[in-house]
Amino acid sequence: MSDDLSLAQSRAFQLSRDLMVPVTLFTVDGEYGVLPSDEIDADDDLEIVHEYTPWH
Repeated sequence: MSDDLSLAQSRAFQLSRDLMVPVTLFTVDGEYGVLPSDEIDADDDLEIVHEYTPWH
């Protein structure tokens, strides 16, 4: 699972840099996903792992 997390973190960071927008890495039902941060709703049943910004 740590390899999956490492890959997800790497992809999320790169996606943030490519799109030049903040993205959120989350997990749901044991799977990782990434969305632009402004598309995440407070009502979503997601466990937030980290938010990546292209400026840091």
